[in-house]
Amino acid sequence: MLNEFWASASTTYKVLVFSAMGLIALGIILNLVGNNTGNQGLAVASLPVIGLGLILHIAGIVVRGQTIRKNLKR
Repeated sequence: MLNEFWASASTTYKVLVFSAMGLIALGIILNLVGNNTGNQGLAVASLPVIGLGLILHIAGIVVRGQTIRKNLKR
């Protein structure tokens, strides 16, 4: 089911998943750089980036759930 879902997943879902992963990774990298260099502004600025990535992740879960629910009704 999981392999089949990814192969037949909508473009919207794939964009949400990759955007979420990219933003979370970028936020973590910014946070690490900010904390290791002592740049408190950069470390704090990374938190909304991580938060946005988490919101996109939740949106991807919602899109996937709706797609699965539609397919189960058929």
